[in-house]
Amino acid sequence: MTPPPDFPADEGAADTRPSRSSVRARRKLQRRHGLVEDVFQIIRADIMALRIPPDSRISIDKLARELGISQTPIREALSMLEAIGLVVRRLYAGYWCAPQLSRTQIDDLFAVRLLLEPHAARHAALNMTDGDMRALTRHVALMDSQTHVFGYDDYADRDAELHEMIARGSGNTIIQETLGRLHAHLHIFRLKSNTEVAIEASREHGLIAQALSRRDADGAEAAMRLHIGNSYERLIGEPQQS
Repeated sequence: MTPPPDFPADEGAADTRPSRSSVRARRKLQRRHGLVEDVFQIIRADIMALRIPPDSRISIDKLARELGISQTPIREALSMLEAIGLVVRRLYAGYWCAPQLSRTQIDDLFAVRLLLEPHAARHAALNMTDGDMRALTRHVALMDSQTHVFGYDDYADRDAELHEMIARGSGNTIIQETLGRLHAHLHIFRLKSNTEVAIEASREHGLIAQALSRRDADGAEAAMRLHIGNSYERLIGEPQQS
């Protein structure tokens, strides 16, 4: 897989792209959650795995033929994807896959995260209820135990959920809403589509969860700062040492 501009290729990284047969299998409509939800999941998976390239036009007619359905549920699914930042609608040009983040955008995004998320972790250590703390600990343990089982887009969901739990636990709704609007995790995971990212992040998640469970505000803030810094370095170079 060719990396986006400004980012080095992963030397020796295994090819994590699915086979053609597995792609066809994933594109079968499961009809478990409703037609629109199924279409949403199919298109989203294709975007996250770069099967739909960044900044490329998404043909509604082609999708309708491939999936054997009308255009209406596809349009509804694309509207849902637009709401989370993976799709953009251009005047007179239809729906397009969102462009890949530039280096400047990545720098700006992580600058904001470094301002907000360590602060959120500090206050989550003090303000989270015991029940929410147990739920977060279980969530981190599940992510760690099933790192190799989750699909990459599934792991992105769970990573986003973890950070949302911490932001919500901080008690600061402005931080929670701001981080939610960034859609940071979806775009970042599109940049680095291999399981090594998930494996390396799991240890850092564990350090954050341990500090939170001890109600260690300083430790939670430091662990989150290390995690955000390493997440950035994983995109552009070697991770920091703890």
